[in-house]
Amino acid sequence: MIAIEFPAPDFKIVRETGRDFIFDRYRKKNVVLTPEEWVRQNFLNYLVKTLNYPASLIGIEKEIHLGELKKRCDIVVYNRDTKPWMIIECKEMNVALTQSVLEQIIRYHMVLPTAYLVITNGVNTFCCQHIEQQWTFIPQLPAHL
Repeated sequence: MIAIEFPAPDFKIVRETGRDFIFDRYRKKNVVLTPEEWVRQNFLNYLVKTLNYPASLIGIEKEIHLGELKKRCDIVVYNRDTKPWMIIECKEMNVALTQSVLEQIIRYHMVLPTAYLVITNGVNTFCCQHIEQQWTFIPQLPAHL
């Protein structure tokens, strides 16, 4: 498991029509503030503000096709050649990071091959590196290429 110290939240949250919205500075729009979105926004801030990943190389809710199914990767980080480099799957804080969550992101990897897979619920975070056709858990998130 990787210990994450999230930056202090500095989000803009507004209440409209009985629902809370958070301004997503990366997509440049308000989105419904769900428990999963809270984790995603904090993780994005961690990537950009703490690890210095370039915001311009991060995609959010990237649509992929698994057979006839349309799915969305929560976060895709690209390398400097704009090739997919890391997929991040966010779950809300009370969702356990089980084998099925890992299998979900591995299915995404079959469509969108990357060197790294990350699963997080904001409390626990795990990162796997793809080496020689195997996934190996690593103790920290890699520096961005």
